[in-house]
Amino acid sequence: MDNHFLTHLQHEKDLSTTAVQTLQRDLTNFGDRQSEIIPLLKRFSQLPGNDVQYSVHHTPTKPSPLAGKHIAFLGSSVTAGFGGLGESFVDYLAKQDSIIPFKETLSGTTLVDRGVFTPHDSYVSRLQNIPANAPLDAFVLQLSTNDAKGTAGPLGTISISHHYDPYTITGAIETILATVRQRWDVPILVYTNPRYHNELYRQMVERLLTLQDKWSFATVDLYHSPSFDLTADQFALYMADFIHPTRAGYQQKWLPVFEKALETACC
Repeated sequence: MDNHFLTHLQHEKDLSTTAVQTLQRDLTNFGDRQSEIIPLLKRFSQLPGNDVQYSVHHTPTKPSPLAGKHIAFLGSSVTAGFGGLGESFVDYLAKQDSIIPFKETLSGTTLVDRGVFTPHDSYVSRLQNIPANAPLDAFVLQLSTNDAKGTAGPLGTISISHHYDPYTITGAIETILATVRQRWDVPILVYTNPRYHNELYRQMVERLLTLQDKWSFATVDLYHSPSFDLTADQFALYMADFIHPTRAGYQQKWLPVFEKALETACC
């Protein structure tokens, strides 16, 4: 791993220690693909939306009803903050609202229980990394865009029993929902990415909304939100690419939405 690159990035962009740890974990996981990923991160670092003024360190703390809430986040690159140099909405919630996060992320991984880089890197497998005795107040799950590439597993069907197929997208979601319900019994929020051109992801969003009737979880539905239909100028500031927000995107667009959703869920 190029530790010199991360050290330089930390100083140049005022990255938090958590952000550096997130990037270190991702780069280690990418293995031989580091030679592709580091130039991408270098390009992201030069985007206006990743200027120092948008860093977690430059985000003030405010009185918040979320202060002290223990919230788990299970996801991949969008929850990790890949486009924000390792800083995502999770880190802004920790800084601005003083939540205590369990940030279980690994870029490039899927809901479906088939390892992308290692045998146990799926959402289903990594759920076990969150301590069963963690005093959680809420649980946030990302509807992964990686599954929408179509190589991990099919969409699948909603189970009519208590057995779920983790090798399908629907079954993996239900496996996670059932485990969270049994293990912690706390409010669950599942969030989607904003709309982008992918038919399978559209189907995944629709399946997620259908699952609400069965599982009674909340959704942060950015896919259908008009406020995330960005102009060209907004896109240039708020997005690193069609999937990943910049730090400005997380701070100014995503943070207020998640504050409101979490306050409704657990306050």
